[in-house]
Amino acid sequence: MLFNYKAIDPKGTQISGSVDAVSTDSAISSIQKRGLVIVSINEAKKGFNQTFSFLNRVKNKDIVILSRQIATLFTAQVSALRVFRMLSDQTDNPALGVVLVEVASDLQGGTSISKALSKHPKVFSNFYVNMVKAGEESGKLDLTFTYLADYLDRNFAVTSKAKNALIYPAFVIFTFIVVMAVMFTVVIPQITSIITDAGQAIPLSTQIVIGISNFLRDYGIFLVIAILIAGFFVIKYSRTEKGSYALSEFQLLVPYVGTLYKKLYLSRIADNMNTLLTSGVPMVRALELTADVVDNRVYQTILLASLEAVKAGSTLSDAFSKYEQIPGIIVQMVKVGEETGELGKILETLAKFYEREVVNAVDTLVDLIEPVMIVVLGLGVAFLLVSVLMPIYNLSSSI
Repeated sequence: MLFNYKAIDPKGTQISGSVDAVSTDSAISSIQKRGLVIVSINEAKKGFNQTFSFLNRVKNKDIVILSRQIATLFTAQVSALRVFRMLSDQTDNPALGVVLVEVASDLQGGTSISKALSKHPKVFSNFYVNMVKAGEESGKLDLTFTYLADYLDRNFAVTSKAKNALIYPAFVIFTFIVVMAVMFTVVIPQITSIITDAGQAIPLSTQIVIGISNFLRDYGIFLVIAILIAGFFVIKYSRTEKGSYALSEFQLLVPYVGTLYKKLYLSRIADNMNTLLTSGVPMVRALELTADVVDNRVYQTILLASLEAVKAGSTLSDAFSKYEQIPGIIVQMVKVGEETGELGKILETLAKFYEREVVNAVDTLVDLIEPVMIVVLGLGVAFLLVSVLMPIYNLSSSI
């Protein structure tokens, strides 16, 4: 719940603000920990943004900007408590502002930054928290937050590039399906009566169009229901252990798109591992955290199995070599990195290489999809028009 309050700070100035807490007592305790004397406090009324909280969520871009701001302030030798208090007032996202206020409150109570951040898993991932923890242990928090901002920025750019490449064709195909559905259920039935009443021989293509139109008119609602039910079961199946793995495998097997996703996940693995190892996170923990964020069950399984192999004394390159999903070039380069002690730099090189590969693959996919869609949709529309107009033309010619 969100509580609005008015309070007096140690300098005697009256201030107002809001705090997110489970109860009034928790809110009062949180405010008092900041050294404030409460004048009044009451539960905030739910506004539009609170009712529809999905409109006010913390986005990846917000975390990137926040990380850069924290890195800059730490470099300027500003204390952690003051950093989070300043940023809670400056952020444009109210949801993030509430989280930062709570983090600042925890810091004032003596909690470490990583532990304070870990209380907000929806905003700060396990990967993020462990990076900060490594920075605290090494005394390089400014560099850690810079690494985090750079990593999140790269990851967001590559992922967005891949997703955006599929939005345009998906929109065109959806629009085409809607238009065709209207044509078959509204327009074609009106023309069908003219063609059938003429008593002339109906071409095969026209019979196919009329058959599809009749089917959609008579059973279209059942088809939609069947699709919705199938979609429901697919989503439910995808949330199971077996189903999630099967869908991840299918994602990697789709022609061309599967290759794009493989490069995306390999880029993410190399980038994660590089960022973690550079920040001083041990190899075992780096593999565990990378498995958490790779977002594909096939590669997650590979990373967890490699984790166990490394624990048993194997090298990372030997562990990776057992899986065909890990290209030979990665195995060889990781082996070189292990032998030279430059594994972080090797992984950085691999991450940049696969990032370029993803961008190039996306650009190629977009260039390929557009002409293919134009040809396929054009042929579909031409078939429909010819099937409908040919009988009408024959009918008008015979009059």
